[in-house]
Amino acid sequence: MTSNPKALAPCPSSPNCVSSAATDPGHRVEPLAFVGRPDVALGRLRDTIAAMPRARVTSSTDWSLHAEFTSRLFRFVDDVDCVLDVAASVIHIRSASRTGYSDLGVNRKRVEQIRADFARRSTP
Repeated sequence: MTSNPKALAPCPSSPNCVSSAATDPGHRVEPLAFVGRPDVALGRLRDTIAAMPRARVTSSTDWSLHAEFTSRLFRFVDDVDCVLDVAASVIHIRSASRTGYSDLGVNRKRVEQIRADFARRSTP
């Protein structure tokens, strides 16, 4: 159960994407750290995302998951991809808009909300 953050697609030059695999500060977010079994951490992340408004986990494997978030007003779809890095005890994450140029920081806020909810689910 190993993976590589390079498995995440690179962000385009537009500001509507964030990724823990990005190196530039405009697109960079930190990966999600976890303690314990990787399969349990990925399951916790799956539950975290599934509980969020207008989110749908569309695929999941032992080492990755893909989710779609649909905006309330215009029904725009954003993609969230997550990949386990067992050696580093992190889950790499990428959140990107399918259309448009600017997202007004929505993807970055989403990743930070996922991070906060994921951490909250890890405490008893």
